[in-house]
Amino acid sequence: MVEKKKEILWKWTAGESDRGMRLDKFWAGRLADEGVSRGRVKTWIEDGLATVNDAVVDKGKFKLSEGDVLAIGSGGTSLDEDAPQAVPGGLEVLFEDEHMLVVNKPAGVTTHPAPGEPGPTLVNFLLHQWPDMAADVSGMDGQRPGIVHRLDKDTSGIMAVARTEAARLKLASEFAGRRTHKVYLAIVHGCPERGEGIIEAPVGRHQTQKTRMAVLEKGGREAKSEYRVIWTGPRGLASLVAVRIFTGRTHQIRVHMAHIGHPLLGDAVYGPRENAEWARRPDSLAGLAPRQMLHAFYLSVTHPDTGEPVTRWLEPPEDFRRLLAGLTRECLRVGIVGMPGSGKSALLGMLRDMGLPCFSADEVVAGLYGPDGDGAAMIRQRFGGRFTREDGAVDKPALFAAMQESGGVRRDVMDMVHPMVRHACEEFFKVHRDEPAAYAEIPLLLEGGWQEGDLVDMVAGVACPDAKRTGELREKRGLDRETMAVFDSWQWPEDRKLAACDLVLDNTGTLDDLAGEARRLRDHATGVYTARNQAFSEWLADLWSGLAGEIDVRRAAE
Repeated sequence: MVEKKKEILWKWTAGESDRGMRLDKFWAGRLADEGVSRGRVKTWIEDGLATVNDAVVDKGKFKLSEGDVLAIGSGGTSLDEDAPQAVPGGLEVLFEDEHMLVVNKPAGVTTHPAPGEPGPTLVNFLLHQWPDMAADVSGMDGQRPGIVHRLDKDTSGIMAVARTEAARLKLASEFAGRRTHKVYLAIVHGCPERGEGIIEAPVGRHQTQKTRMAVLEKGGREAKSEYRVIWTGPRGLASLVAVRIFTGRTHQIRVHMAHIGHPLLGDAVYGPRENAEWARRPDSLAGLAPRQMLHAFYLSVTHPDTGEPVTRWLEPPEDFRRLLAGLTRECLRVGIVGMPGSGKSALLGMLRDMGLPCFSADEVVAGLYGPDGDGAAMIRQRFGGRFTREDGAVDKPALFAAMQESGGVRRDVMDMVHPMVRHACEEFFKVHRDEPAAYAEIPLLLEGGWQEGDLVDMVAGVACPDAKRTGELREKRGLDRETMAVFDSWQWPEDRKLAACDLVLDNTGTLDDLAGEARRLRDHATGVYTARNQAFSEWLADLWSGLAGEIDVRRAAE
């Protein structure tokens, strides 16, 4: 609350050109150069501080006549206990002079006092660092001194602030006239189909949920945003997007990005389904989006006194950068292949013994073929009881024999089983996302083209001499030569298979030698994981200045 006392400061006599003009418009025009806003004039009039021919007029719409003697008073201000108080906050300052400031508003801080938001707000922090902004000194609004635009409470980043009423009027005019250049950074779910685009969709109050905004076909206010995808994380999980806004509607970026199907991470209001799914993730990413991931990155405004541009950019805060790093810091997904009997399963067992996460396609297939397995159910449905045992499990010898005899049967079985194995493998990698590396033995990975479909990041192949593979190792598995030959015929030749691998492991020696190869694979995968994260960290550190430079060039070209 602000208590005012009458103090007449300005008088005027209406001329011929003022005939029919509204009282509030008249004084707003006359006092603009004095640093008095139209809103302030309106308040003074409603408070009975304006007279026409010595009579109080408290309606701004009052029409003037030529010769009217006009007077208005500032009402000198004194703040009561309800006005915002100075609170220590240590705001980061990007620009400062006697007319204006450019500061960094932290996430979690409301711009100014409002119902339900007692603070401390940005205004409280401003009043502590710049006491001259208080209403009784600056003449600015007591509740929102210096505020010419706003950021949502959970949005971080750059804000311009006026230090005087005259500066406030000019800066407010800049924002209202869309003569500023504002670019935000957002982390959104998924990846927009188009790398860049313009969203022109009117925004207004949601028709049934009044605390929300929405894109409205009727009744919305013009809203225009331009976005550009800067980076997309592994598997298209999320993207870093730069968004320039040409209008300043409430929640505009959040509404527009949700409108095109890519709400902001952490935005439970405009992306409730996506946010709930994210919170249920089995990995550390679930806790890395505690707010909507939106940052006011770049701002260029005209200085209210010099008329020169004031341009600043600001690197996103730690939580924003930590989420970006977390998106790329996922396990290295290693696929293990080799010819039948080459020692893949033995290698996988050694990796398991090291405490590393391991997946076996053969084990998954065994489960699918069991009495209650989905594979057994699908095979029973496709072939009747032809390959089904009394307990409901797959009759493996009968099915294998049919697959040998008929290419059609083999293709049908593979078409049913392979997608289920792939899904199980994808879920395995998701569960172990926070590990440096996870290992999956998938005999037909290359033949199925899974490495080209982004299932794995690297492929390790086990090389084993034919004599050893078809001799002692075949005998340990209890396979006859004919069965081994059939398995071989369903796979690529060894030279082709190994040529497609990123790392070849040698199984010509003893089990101890193979254990050494398992350690070599672990160390190599860890090194690739570390190098990948380091490369991303270096790229990210250089990104912000480069991006600001690109925006400078685009702005200069306009």
